[in-house]
Amino acid sequence: MVTLQDAQQQMGAVWDPAVAEGQVPAHFGNDPAAIAAVTTGVALVDRSHWALLQLMGDDRASFLHNQSTANIKTLQPGQGCQTVLVTSTARTLDLAMVAVTAEALDLLVSPGMGPTLFRWLDRYIFPADRVALTDISGQFATFSLLGPQSDLCLQQLGAALDEISALEPFAHQTMILAQDVTVRVQRGSGLATDGYTLWVSSDRAGDLWQAIAQAGAVPLGEQAWEQLRITEGRPAVGHELTEDYNPLEAGLWTAVSFNKGCYIGQETIARLNTYNGVKLNLWGFRLPRVIATPCPILQADQKVGTLTSCVATENGAIGLGYLRTKVGGAGLSVMIDHCPTDAINLPFITRELANTIDH
Repeated sequence: MVTLQDAQQQMGAVWDPAVAEGQVPAHFGNDPAAIAAVTTGVALVDRSHWALLQLMGDDRASFLHNQSTANIKTLQPGQGCQTVLVTSTARTLDLAMVAVTAEALDLLVSPGMGPTLFRWLDRYIFPADRVALTDISGQFATFSLLGPQSDLCLQQLGAALDEISALEPFAHQTMILAQDVTVRVQRGSGLATDGYTLWVSSDRAGDLWQAIAQAGAVPLGEQAWEQLRITEGRPAVGHELTEDYNPLEAGLWTAVSFNKGCYIGQETIARLNTYNGVKLNLWGFRLPRVIATPCPILQADQKVGTLTSCVATENGAIGLGYLRTKVGGAGLSVMIDHCPTDAINLPFITRELANTIDH
């Protein structure tokens, strides 16, 4: 067996302590090619620095149902979803991806959020609750495949076409892939781009990484992931996902159930939806250069929002930011740090849904 770090080193990985605290490769010296592979082929990214929390016990589904925005109770083993963990006033803590098994609920949460969310969830577990919460981050490595050839890559690793095609969004199945590695394959790349998230035991992570690379996936580092995140509009903890904003403002409507009944923060979210009370909306902005964030967004010298993320691209830069709903949205002309730009839609961001829709 090869270690994950050795497998990545063989592919030119460069670690930078300033990028994800040096836990994953900052880049492989190939960012343009890796980003291109997301559109034309398949890219492989290490998300092992994302935290994994596990809920077990007979009351686990009811517990998570009551602590987050998605309809957890309706999910069956093999299914999954995205859900938002919020405060009692519906302020955003994190966006989690859930995988339901016969024994547990597993949550993939943002880098650095494991201890915070463990403490936050644990405070709501009462002595009579049949719920056990565990941080299982060290037991698994997590990779994502991104791009139109992700299915073909999995087939080359030994996955059956019918198994892959049967996976609906966030559904998962355990498969035995190349080099006899047991892998949970979950539909969803973590971005708007189609793909899969792979969960593998830490001791086999290097073997799986090597096999995926040999099947044609282009390695993609954290710097390129950050560019893709902002380009596609996925909000991130510490930037767009903070207690300054709620899930509807962050464009996470598809992770919110409006028909599931009571949960923490539900009254506030329902009121925002019913009375069109969403005061801010998340948008993208193409810029000529990188701008330090947070930065005011101005219209006619008046602040109308805040730029929350910004990253360099081949053609300048792209940012994410919140605009006040009443001033407008897509196409609105604004000024950010003396740079004129217009608000644009990005694919990860979803907006107002009908009240009758449940998720």
